[in-house]
Amino acid sequence: MISRGFIKKSLIYTVAGALPMASALLLLPFYIAYLPTDVYGALSICLTIAIFIQVVVTYSFDTSLFIHYHEFKHDRQKLSVYISSVFLFIAIFGFCVAVMLSLVGGLAYDLIFPGSTISFYPYGFMAVAIGVFQAIFKVYCNLLQTREKPTTFLLANVFVFTIIAVGTIVGLEYSPATLTGPLGSRVLAGGCAAVWAMTMIVIEFGVHFKSPWQLTSSSFNAYTFIYQLQQWAINYLDNFLIMLFLPLSSVGIYDFAKKCLVPVELMMNGLNASINPRVVSIMSGQEQKQSSPEVNRYYYGFVAVIALLVCLSILVIPFGLQFFLQNSDYTNAIQYIPYVALVYLFKVTRLYFVVPFAVLKQMKTLTILSFIITIVKVGLMVVLMMEWHLYGLIFSSFVAYALEIVILRLNLQKWYFLKFNYVKLFLVPFVIFAMILLLESFVSHSNAWMLHSAYALGCMVLLFIAYRNELKFITVTKSLK
Repeated sequence: MISRGFIKKSLIYTVAGALPMASALLLLPFYIAYLPTDVYGALSICLTIAIFIQVVVTYSFDTSLFIHYHEFKHDRQKLSVYISSVFLFIAIFGFCVAVMLSLVGGLAYDLIFPGSTISFYPYGFMAVAIGVFQAIFKVYCNLLQTREKPTTFLLANVFVFTIIAVGTIVGLEYSPATLTGPLGSRVLAGGCAAVWAMTMIVIEFGVHFKSPWQLTSSSFNAYTFIYQLQQWAINYLDNFLIMLFLPLSSVGIYDFAKKCLVPVELMMNGLNASINPRVVSIMSGQEQKQSSPEVNRYYYGFVAVIALLVCLSILVIPFGLQFFLQNSDYTNAIQYIPYVALVYLFKVTRLYFVVPFAVLKQMKTLTILSFIITIVKVGLMVVLMMEWHLYGLIFSSFVAYALEIVILRLNLQKWYFLKFNYVKLFLVPFVIFAMILLLESFVSHSNAWMLHSAYALGCMVLLFIAYRNELKFITVTKSLK
């Protein structure tokens, strides 16, 4: 059974980890009021660049530290040397990246965005600074999650969230239709968080000038880094490709549709952050690596929660946007929301097959597989977007994620014995996906709220059928108490 303590920690991680991303959702009304769609598109591009810099500077230590912590946690000296060395490497590497891009960033922007209103100074360089600061803070937050310190994790993220929210609102009020507030607040919040994280590392683990790979394999970081770059391309390259075929305002519309689904993303990230330490600990302690009933139960519940949240989001979000936006250009995003929401059904199922690769340290294989998926998705995006514009972009995500799940499943069984309930992990999300995709594409939207209500009702019926035994057990347990 899932303990009450686990549920409590899950809620804390979900809420705390949600706050930086939640700022994007809570600030949407201010973006709508102060930023035209093309300026919002420029903000999306800058934040996408910040995430790229974060991936580069992090150099996959967010993953390797998560894995190696469990190897060294019983040897304080080794653990201190490793953690201190990791953060010093990230800080020095981040400084070097920032200096290099300050010299060549302007030229790079002119080559990548010829004729665009986007310029490197000052906003491009602000994006670089955000990425460097976020890299340090992200790895530290991962360390807090690994060590199961939810209270500190919560307070740190509340601090970052508050600075971003207040700074953005004040900046938009005094400098509307510019990115000074949205980006400047993130620079300030990230800088404070990074300094705090480095200070805590020095206090607790000391200062050790040794190679982070003295006790580990450098190849693990290298392959994981390449894999994360590929994941960035899969998740964020679409914003750049849109600019090749469509105006910058289309980037804003597409990104706005994705931001409206941040609640689903937040829930998924929070639950994943809660599940991961338990799952990694269980897998690391196995002599024969295999799926276990306990691990499977975590992911069955994970899939069920996200499936229900997807259907509820499709019901609530478009209705709310129609009420609040009215004649705004942002209303063009409503038509894409049901399709964008469906991507999360693939994302949550995919996680079940990705985690064992990291635990088994099969990052080379995962990197090769991800490279194949990246090529497929980018190719599909280019071809389909020329014909169906943003719809083609979204459909390419469906195909890429479905293909990735199949390939991961086939390759994982070489090292990891898989045994799971196909109905709960595959059939339920697939039926929900097919139902929404077909009805959304071919049924009239004259009464969209009724159609979307049918999605939520159908989802609840499917989940009741699939999880009826678990529901009976919960009822019996409550009655015994």
